[in-house]
Amino acid sequence: MKKLLPSRKHFRFTSLSNKNLYPVLGILLIAVMLSSCTSVKVASDYDKGADFATYKTFAFYKPGIDKAEINDIDKRRILRAIESELLAKGFTKSETPDLLVSMFTKSREQVNVYNNNGFGPYGYGWGWSPYYYGNYNTVTTSTEGVLYIDLIDANKKELVWQGVGTGYLSQNNTKKEERIQEFVTSIFELYPPGSEKK
Repeated sequence: MKKLLPSRKHFRFTSLSNKNLYPVLGILLIAVMLSSCTSVKVASDYDKGADFATYKTFAFYKPGIDKAEINDIDKRRILRAIESELLAKGFTKSETPDLLVSMFTKSREQVNVYNNNGFGPYGYGWGWSPYYYGNYNTVTTSTEGVLYIDLIDANKKELVWQGVGTGYLSQNNTKKEERIQEFVTSIFELYPPGSEKK
């Protein structure tokens, strides 16, 4: 009587020996990491004693805005975006405002070094170093910006709300206006207090 033996399947493991694979994987990793940096992180703080329902009108607070250390073109872009958001929320621009609007900015340059040892920044990562060939480094720079928007009670001259947005800035002039609008829109999603999405 013939015994039936279970069939054997043979698996072939392909070696990762192609040197050209590593630069490609390094570039793909950088693209994934940078794409994850496109969003704006936001936070806000406010005076719990303020009645935000009473604020209906606004004007820009020139002394505060003049101190913002950015070029005049970007400053105008930010002010247009702020005005657009406040008008969309039902505010009216006024010579006798309830709120004064100010803003200031910070930025810092970040240098990122990616090494094919493990395909991660500074050599950290996935542990594929046995297949390491040669020395392939990629250096990128990016600018992280922080935008603060202050709402000041015009009668009391007291800060009642501050929104903060942090994210990477676009160096592409055609996308800069769009990125500024994204910052401002994201910040104003937190106004008035309690309106943030759950």
